[in-house]
Amino acid sequence: MKTRWLMLLLAAWMTAATAQVDVEPYVRKDNFTTIEISPDGRYLAATVPKEDRTGVVVFQRSDLKVTASFALGKNSHVDRVWWVNPERLVISISEKFGLLAEPQPTGELYAINANGKDAEILVGQRVVGAGAGTRINPKKQEKIAAFMVDDLRADDKGVIVSAWPFKDDPFTRAERLDVYSGRRTVVARAPVQNAEFVTDGAGEVRFAYGAGSDNANKLYYRDGRDGEWRLINDERLNHRREWPLGFSSDGKLAYLRSEQLEGPDAIVAFDPASGERKPLLRDPVVDPSVVLYAVDGSAPVGVMYRGARSRTAFFDEHSADAILYRKLEATFPDQEVYITSRTDDGALALVEVSSDRNPGDFYVFDISHGKVAYLLSRGNWFDPDKMAPTRAISLGARDGVQLHGFLTTPLGITQKALPLVVFPHGGPFGVFETNRFNTEVQLLAKAGYAVLRVNFRGSGNYGREFRQSGALQWGGRMQDDLTDATRWAIAQGIADADRICIYGASYGGYAALMGAAREPALYRCAAGYVGVYDLPMMTSADRRKSKSLATFNDEWVGTDVALLTSVSPNRLADRIRVPVFLAAGGEDEIAPIEHSRKMEAALRQAGTPVESLYYSNEGHGFYVQAHRVEFYQRLLAFLDRNIGAARTKGGGSTDQTAP
Repeated sequence: MKTRWLMLLLAAWMTAATAQVDVEPYVRKDNFTTIEISPDGRYLAATVPKEDRTGVVVFQRSDLKVTASFALGKNSHVDRVWWVNPERLVISISEKFGLLAEPQPTGELYAINANGKDAEILVGQRVVGAGAGTRINPKKQEKIAAFMVDDLRADDKGVIVSAWPFKDDPFTRAERLDVYSGRRTVVARAPVQNAEFVTDGAGEVRFAYGAGSDNANKLYYRDGRDGEWRLINDERLNHRREWPLGFSSDGKLAYLRSEQLEGPDAIVAFDPASGERKPLLRDPVVDPSVVLYAVDGSAPVGVMYRGARSRTAFFDEHSADAILYRKLEATFPDQEVYITSRTDDGALALVEVSSDRNPGDFYVFDISHGKVAYLLSRGNWFDPDKMAPTRAISLGARDGVQLHGFLTTPLGITQKALPLVVFPHGGPFGVFETNRFNTEVQLLAKAGYAVLRVNFRGSGNYGREFRQSGALQWGGRMQDDLTDATRWAIAQGIADADRICIYGASYGGYAALMGAAREPALYRCAAGYVGVYDLPMMTSADRRKSKSLATFNDEWVGTDVALLTSVSPNRLADRIRVPVFLAAGGEDEIAPIEHSRKMEAALRQAGTPVESLYYSNEGHGFYVQAHRVEFYQRLLAFLDRNIGAARTKGGGSTDQTAP
């Protein structure tokens, strides 16, 4: 009877807390993720997210009539599509065991015609040859993974792929793949393990870069198909990595993204004949984020930076491509503009436009007439004018290191003394926050909370030195950065010091619980979603997976079990004195549910109020729509009781434990 009463009370709290916010629009899948125009402009291919998979649909541009569709099973996602000719496209597959899991490419490539015919797997682990007694040429039944290198727009039948044998740290090879028969021909063999390849404008493999189990990147170059590979950068010697982006239109120069010993990465022009590197572009704060290509798709012409705002920069600001981008940016002020694809004749381009308040609109750009026509939107149920604004922030950490991040504040509310959710990102290494549209942030703002996201040490986008300064800093300086950002928000008058909660997913869940343990007086509650809370358990599992992952864990997380134990939240439960909400999935292979169960048990033993939400059939982030709705309703109710309206009105208590 008592349990039933508590459940009814909890339901009443949830209803009161979420009555003003309809969660469903914020957990609804986008209409489309990416859209690519066919070489002749007749068709469009769009990736379409479903509940637990992503498919692709092909439709006619003239009337949006669907002509083909493709999807695989649970957790299988269409990663990318490439038009090889006006009638046939190639599809790459990845797997995600949970909404927040990093997509893991399976190395499978499929092909399908625009009319839906002749769909088949070309290469990958599920290839089955037709065998003897048939007129169909069997494909190689070799255990490899294959990844697109060059779609060879001048070749209507072939593409260049990298082939990865199924073994630890393999030596890869580049192959030409026939997109109709699946036949493969070797065109290059890598001089380094785990290599990726880059071609020139003629489709010849010219660069190979990769790393063995030591995770030290090496970059090789060759003059042509018969040329010898020569090493042009070794991370162990030069203390930086370099990646090739492509060649100039005349083929005389190559463009490299080059890490620097201090500050953000630079774009340099590399002369293969002389070996000379000439600096081209470098932002004072952030790394290049997206490579921009010529309208004809032939060569890199610039980059996009995602810092305080998105901006583009070009190798030649007077080039036709730069002028074209500037015209588009003038047409869509204060928005990020990106040409996703174009027709072979250069007459039409597909343009994506987005911002902190707009999840993304797609337009067809008639280049010859300078006109844009609206096509489709990712999330047309969102009105940008009613979305919460996001602004860039910067602050000095306690040791003087400059930190950057973003603050989102509720629309139409006085921007002072707000209840604040500190929202650390997952990863943590190399991942970074931007000013792009974020549905989770918008949901929290709609519920009345300011949302603070900071790129703490270890985050990407601010150069090699900043990223590497997060190594071995789980629970250390990375956590200090979040604390310093929270105190900055209080000092600025943005946050009400008595109404701050910290919430995150994956590593963000770890940081949320560590924040509550290290700063018991700073936060009023903490919430962890598919988090990791026991570092010795995490590193022990990862080291068994591969030599490279073992090296990564040694260099970035640490090997001292006693030290890792001392910064594991489930071992510090007695220091956590504020209510906690935990959510996890039973199929999570990245942050197994055992982390959350152990965290919950430790909190209960310490007498700390804790509630949890577990689904046995979910992974690293919830896929099922009903589960996602319940999670965010529970999260909003939890925040409401502890830092929201229920707390300020005296209608909620911070010492309740869910049954």
